[in-house]
Amino acid sequence: MTSDNRSPRFNTLTDRARYYTRNVTGTLGHKLYELGVHPDAITALGLVIVAIAAYVAAQGEFFWAGVIMLLGTPLDALDGAVARAMQRKDKFGALFDSTLDRYADGFTFMAFAYYYGKWGNERVMLLSMAALLGSLLVSYVRARAEGLNVDCKVGLLTRMERIIILLAALLTGWIEPGLWILAIGTHLTVIQRVWYVYRQLSREGSAP
Repeated sequence: MTSDNRSPRFNTLTDRARYYTRNVTGTLGHKLYELGVHPDAITALGLVIVAIAAYVAAQGEFFWAGVIMLLGTPLDALDGAVARAMQRKDKFGALFDSTLDRYADGFTFMAFAYYYGKWGNERVMLLSMAALLGSLLVSYVRARAEGLNVDCKVGLLTRMERIIILLAALLTGWIEPGLWILAIGTHLTVIQRVWYVYRQLSREGSAP
């Protein structure tokens, strides 16, 4: 993002959403900080809401699972806003947030696998497992890239795109099409990120 009058450039949909909602989230972040709310508590509450949504989805109530998950989505931005309001310096918050995000992915796709496995639909159960594997690897590649000093936010399906697709699938009941998109898109994103890191390291002379 730039500080002049030119339009800012965004690498991801997440960056774009954060930029255009920064005033609202910033104000809410300060209010919650003044009330003594800790960002890690917001992060943990977000996981609890996802776990409830996953349980509801596992019962086949996909629409209501989507509603519950949608209600909890803003918490994903508020924890960071509160952390900025309190001028948090430690790095634990990022680790905690990332770890709970992976649990949230696991709960959601396990719910699909459980429901469809219970009814003997092995195709959709395997799709759910493939989507979970892809989602975990997308985040893993970014984390490993950061360890190599490469900022790797590129790719077709970053976290926000995945959340939007997942919410759309739950609210419409089109679970299988949504899982196909996630299963294929996440693995394409993994390939994109690995290739991006390879090119960056090649420029630095750190790749074969």
